[in-house]
Amino acid sequence: MRILQINQCHYKRGGADIVYLNSIDLLRSYGHEVACFSTINDKNEATEYKKYFIESLDIRKASILEKAKFIKPYLYNKLAYDNIKKLIEEFKPDVAHVHLFYATLSVSILEALSENHIPIVHTVHDYRLLCPVNSMLDMRKNTCELCGDGTPLNAIRKKCSEGKLSQSFVSSLEGMYWRKINSPVSKINHFHFVSEFCKNMHIKYLPEISEKSSVFYNFTDLVYIDEKKHSDRYFLYYGRLSSEKGILTLVESWKMLSFDFKLLIVGEGSLSDKINEYVSKNNLTNIKLIGYKKGEELYSIIRKAYFVIVPSECFENNPMTIIEANSLGVPVIGANIGGIPEIIKQNETGFIFEPNNVFELKDILIKANCLNSEEYSAFSRNAMKFAKDNFRKEHHYECLIKVYNEAIKKVDRVQFKK
Repeated sequence: MRILQINQCHYKRGGADIVYLNSIDLLRSYGHEVACFSTINDKNEATEYKKYFIESLDIRKASILEKAKFIKPYLYNKLAYDNIKKLIEEFKPDVAHVHLFYATLSVSILEALSENHIPIVHTVHDYRLLCPVNSMLDMRKNTCELCGDGTPLNAIRKKCSEGKLSQSFVSSLEGMYWRKINSPVSKINHFHFVSEFCKNMHIKYLPEISEKSSVFYNFTDLVYIDEKKHSDRYFLYYGRLSSEKGILTLVESWKMLSFDFKLLIVGEGSLSDKINEYVSKNNLTNIKLIGYKKGEELYSIIRKAYFVIVPSECFENNPMTIIEANSLGVPVIGANIGGIPEIIKQNETGFIFEPNNVFELKDILIKANCLNSEEYSAFSRNAMKFAKDNFRKEHHYECLIKVYNEAIKKVDRVQFKK
C-alpha cells in the first residue's frame, strides 16, 4: 500500500509528532511505501520529500501586522494546496493519514486530497475541530465547551489564546471558516481517536461522524525487561512546561514534601523561567530542571524513574508519557481528566488524583514513596503488562490497516456510483 502521512511538524516536538513519525517507521517496517508532507524546520528528520514541505506560520511569535498577513494562508494555504498536489501526482497514494493539519497546512490539503479522490484518515490528537485553541481551556485555564455547540467567536470574547486578543481573533476566524465556508469534517473519510473520552466529546458536538469513527490507543516500541533498581530514586515529569500541563501544581506540591522527595523535570516551554524562579525563591534543592531531552538519553531517564507524573489540567487525549513510562516498567501518577484515567489502573499501574489539587497530589506522592519493594515491583509488572496488552505496535498496525482499507472502500464506492 502507498500511504501519505501528513503532519504540521516533521520532528518530535510533542506527542502528536511522535505518533506521526512512529507511524511512518511502523508502516515501512511492514513493507509499505510511505511519503510524508509537513513544514520546513531545521529540527526535521531527514526525508526525500522535504522539497514539498512549506514554511511554517507561527502566529504566537508574529507581530500584529504579521498576524494580519498570516490570516489568508492560515485559513487556506494555497502553497500547501499546490505542493501536496505535486506530491500526489508523483507518489500516487492509496490513502492519506492526516495528523495535525490546522493553521499552516490548513484545510487546503484536505481539499486537494478530496479532489484527487484520495481517502482521508484523520487521527484526532486534540480538540481543534471543536475549540479554536484546541485545548478546550479558556484564558484562565478552566475547561470550557462554549465553542462546541456555540460560535467560535467565544474564543475572542474570552481571549482564550494565551490571553491575547489578536491571537484569539485569528484562531476564531479559522473556526468560523471551517463551520461556515470550508468544513474539514465533511472531507475526512474516517476519524481515528486514541481515547474513548476524546471520541465521545467529538460525537457530542459532531454526531455525524459517529458511523465513521474508531478508537485504538497510541503505540510504542519501548520494552523494559529487567528488574528495576533505583540507586537514586526520583519522580519524573517530562513534557511541555506550560500551565495546562499542571506543572505549577506539581512544583507547588513539592514545597510541602520533605527533601527525601526528588523531582526531575525534563522539557521546555513558556513556564521554564517561572518554574526556575519558584524553585530558587523557595530553595527547593530537591527539584532539578534539565531541559529538553530526546531519544535514548530521554528513555534512560524514564527507565530509571521511580514514578512518572502527569499532572495535566486539560482534557488530555492519550498521553505518550504514560504509554512510554508503562512500556519501560514505570508506574504513573496522573490527573483524573480527559483520557488519562482510561490508561491508569488505580492502585495497580499507578495512582489517580483530582487535577489542580495540590494537597491530594501531595498525599498520593507520600503514598507512592511508602511502597515497599514487593509492592513497587507489582506496580512495575502491572504497568508493563498493561503496555503489552494495549500499546503493542502489532495491534496498532492491524487496526490501522483495517481503517485504511475501510476508507479506501468508501471512496471507491462513491466513485463507482458516479
